[in-house]
Amino acid sequence: MLMSPEVRTVLEHTPQPRDLFERIVSVALPMATRFRGITVRETCLVLGPAGWAEFAPFVEYGTVEASRWLLAAIESAALPFPAPRRPGDVPVNATIPAIPAQQVPQIAARFPGVSAVKIKIAERGIASLDEDLERIAAVRQALPGVDVRCDANGAYSDDDAKTALTALARTGPLQYVEQPVAQVEGLARLREWASIARVPVPIAADESIRKVSDPLRVSSLGAADVIVVKTQPLGGIRAAASVIEAAGLPAVVSSGLESSVGLAAGVALAAHLPVPEAAAASLGERPAAGLGTAALLSGDVAGPALLPRAGALPWGRVAPREELLETYAAGPERARFWTERLEACWTHLKNGGAESGAE
Repeated sequence: MLMSPEVRTVLEHTPQPRDLFERIVSVALPMATRFRGITVRETCLVLGPAGWAEFAPFVEYGTVEASRWLLAAIESAALPFPAPRRPGDVPVNATIPAIPAQQVPQIAARFPGVSAVKIKIAERGIASLDEDLERIAAVRQALPGVDVRCDANGAYSDDDAKTALTALARTGPLQYVEQPVAQVEGLARLREWASIARVPVPIAADESIRKVSDPLRVSSLGAADVIVVKTQPLGGIRAAASVIEAAGLPAVVSSGLESSVGLAAGVALAAHLPVPEAAAASLGERPAAGLGTAALLSGDVAGPALLPRAGALPWGRVAPREELLETYAAGPERARFWTERLEACWTHLKNGGAESGAE
């Protein structure tokens, strides 16, 4: 697990969570559509000396994996955001869940002005391919002219991925297909096959960056053209930036389906990345970040929520509104779950768990 020197110092000098976090508040945010198998996004907000931060590991994650997300919350609560290196607002992509094609226009309308779109595919692996192709066609009709990305979340076998990529390439130009297979070695083989077979689909790595003990194997094995980087599961802005720098690959910053509070840290990471000397051919000089996901929530803790305007998000911290914390407060049992979970992750980190790998 990566830990920036700044966060390590904070953790070493802070005995207990309550010594850093003035408040710990858990919320349950309703979603506009089912996404990642959930209709309510539970998360935990914390207030520290630098401002509000978010601890948002998905509920099924164990302590080891969730501890990475706590590192990010510690950083945002204790330290200022790094200064932006790229001026102006951060462009973002639309995100289309694995929904029926006829529902695409309704969701696409929540992302005005975007220049790119990420489409979830392979919900049932290769068995979803026909539905995926229909969804892609509906997206191209609803958002004409935007760059298209697909995300398979590692759902294909190696052979099925070849079938899927061949079919996906026929739908039109693709910026990339994200994590078509689960293992980094499989990504490397698939990328080599696509080059030999002349299937014009760049490969992106997501889970092979954020859910492994060595996120740099993607680069060393030549397993991807692009890396997708999420601030929270990589331990915060500074740790994620170090992974991007060491990998030496074009990077797209994405969200972990946080509230607007956590999304602001993702925007800070995207704005902090240096301008590349040579833009990736498929991405352009400033690739759209996958940070517009507050549009997938029907309730948020910030007012206004951090939603795309003219296809972009502004840099800066976001603080929740008290009345919205009350409206979306998790019940006592869930609040206890999140407090105990945070404390377990804190203990894990204090006991040297930051040096361990992913679960």
